[in-house]
Amino acid sequence: MALFSRKSSPEPTDASVAVLDRDDFDASTHAVADISGDYVLDPTHSRIGFSARHAMVTKVRGHFDELEGTAHVDVANPADSRVAVTLKTASITTGQAQRDAHLKTGDFFDIETYPEVTFVSTAVETDGDEWAVTGDLTINGVTRPVTVGFEQTGSAKDPYGNLRVGFEGGVTIDRTDWGLSFNAALETGGVLVSEKIKLEFDISAIQQTA
Repeated sequence: MALFSRKSSPEPTDASVAVLDRDDFDASTHAVADISGDYVLDPTHSRIGFSARHAMVTKVRGHFDELEGTAHVDVANPADSRVAVTLKTASITTGQAQRDAHLKTGDFFDIETYPEVTFVSTAVETDGDEWAVTGDLTINGVTRPVTVGFEQTGSAKDPYGNLRVGFEGGVTIDRTDWGLSFNAALETGGVLVSEKIKLEFDISAIQQTA
């Protein structure tokens, strides 16, 4: 399926310009071959965020400071795996107070009426270290299916004896499908905020023991 297709990164056209990706960090570890088990998301070492085009010229990035989630991973039978994630909309932050305040209004997340964004998986598929998690994404009371592509980035025992697994993933959605339709036309063409939004997932999850 298309989610499992990898595209090679283009070669830089200018040797002075470096693009930072995961391969630029220290090599990840794989402490266990079978990561099957029950997990809770570690909110202090995870990020669920987004990026949007602003004024058709640059990107604005943000994330949710308050998040929680659980997962059951079954490597032998991936279809038996499941994921549930909750984000607190009042915790949205882009690093700019005025913009954050606007995002919390009825123009966008309407946090007084809709305090949470949720995702609950309905199907899971794998191909090696790549996972495709399909589920119901609910924003502002509207629920629609999305499929998020993930790559398992490693596993490790932390200094406290916890087994951690890492996943990175993302998906592009049209925010207007969930009723987030605020915009303003630009005099030179285009709009102030892109309708397409990229959701970004950097996940560290801790295995639960009996």
